[in-house]
Amino acid sequence: MNISKMQDPLSREVIIVNELGLHARSAAKIAAIASHAESQVTISKGDEIVDAKSIIDMLTLACGKGMRITINVDSDADVEILSKIAELVENGFGE
Repeated sequence: MNISKMQDPLSREVIIVNELGLHARSAAKIAAIASHAESQVTISKGDEIVDAKSIIDMLTLACGKGMRITINVDSDADVEILSKIAELVENGFGE
């Protein structure tokens, strides 16, 4: 088995599907979930990595519809947080 092909259980790649992209209201929803994490939660787009607990930091990514982002947590204890954020993004932030 090729280890590089295995998915990291502490990381999920998702695509922004809602029309408005990652805006203030959607970033606030992510931050609300991330705030319950025991470890650091980050979102990255390309080489940019930001704190998912900070609405302002997430807005600096300027993520529009169709853009791919990666959500990361630093602890196995926060895998459920990771899943909740990924599900939120995949469902268009409920919009």
